[in-house]
Amino acid sequence: MSVLAMCPLCADDDDVEVVEDLSDGRQRVRHRCGYEWTHGAADVAKSRPAYTLDELRSRFPGPRDVDPKWLLRAEELKAEYLQREPGFDPAVSWTTYQQLFSTDGLWTCDPVDLWAFANDEAGAPPGDPSVFNAAWNEMGTEVAARYTRNTVDYLLRGPDDIPLEDRLQHLLSGTKPFSMPGFKEAMLTKVLCVVDAERFLPILEYTTEAGGKREIARLVYGLELPAPGTVDWTLGRLVVWSNDVLHALAGEGFANQEHAAAFLRWAKDQAAGPS
Repeated sequence: MSVLAMCPLCADDDDVEVVEDLSDGRQRVRHRCGYEWTHGAADVAKSRPAYTLDELRSRFPGPRDVDPKWLLRAEELKAEYLQREPGFDPAVSWTTYQQLFSTDGLWTCDPVDLWAFANDEAGAPPGDPSVFNAAWNEMGTEVAARYTRNTVDYLLRGPDDIPLEDRLQHLLSGTKPFSMPGFKEAMLTKVLCVVDAERFLPILEYTTEAGGKREIARLVYGLELPAPGTVDWTLGRLVVWSNDVLHALAGEGFANQEHAAAFLRWAKDQAAGPS
């Protein structure tokens, strides 16, 4: 055994043998006196029950978890906002980029269009593109365009048996050899906003000091979403699931998802929630 085990009855560590390796990383051991005990510390990751994706999704905080007082406050803010901003003139039309990311358009477009998307702040700033731009210049236009195309294609049209949120995580973590450097959370989320404009809000980061989806959920709805970085709550899952939660909470009455996102950003900067 890697860690010395001592019999708690005899205070003796001679002739201690392993009887069984337990599933949580501990061991069942026995001293020569005949006494048996469980030795070691449980590995949390091994002892935690394995959940299916559907089970995890069902455990994710949602509209059902919002306190009615917070929901009422959010509805009051929404009414106030829609009275001030009943319409919305989008900063950019997604039509051009929708064609760019179509099955045919992605593989036949001018590589410059892919570079331009990663650097276009219209609609929703895609974050700092410096890593992407440096990689693009180092790799050369042809190779960089191929990596970018493969990245977008995997996100949008990857294997059917891999859910969108997990394909997103693969790209965020860089586990796929074709992942384009620097084409990460904000840019990948913006691709989803372009291609599925009815579903995805142009709020491109899950958590940020300036106010990502997690901060908006807390400040507008009093809803605490999970922190990223755990095995089950991967960032890819958090990005997609938090979007769907905010989409559902914002509700109808907006011209488009850009309008709804503008409301959510405005609402998070208003007075604190209900007392």
